[in-house]
Amino acid sequence: MNALHRLEATVRGTVQGVGFRWFVQRQALQFALTGWVANESDGSVRVVAEGPREALEKLLVQLRVGPHGAAVSSVDDHWLPASGSFARFDIRSGGHSGD
Repeated sequence: MNALHRLEATVRGTVQGVGFRWFVQRQALQFALTGWVANESDGSVRVVAEGPREALEKLLVQLRVGPHGAAVSSVDDHWLPASGSFARFDIRSGGHSGD
């Protein structure tokens, strides 16, 4: 059985107002990941996803590309053990409080 991992990523560039959160949710659902995505007040998008490492790496590739209309300038990624606290992958509003 594959061990579960956690990817925490901050995506910067033109990533708000271009459907980035919905794009991330679609990708996460396609890869059977759990977690969340939210806009940050500094204009970035924060992603917390959990699942098999291979699926998370596929998501990370997609985060670096983004949807049509986005212009990703950087993605800061951090890898941790999975918490197992998510039942699905959600889109959160700005001002979220984390997990």
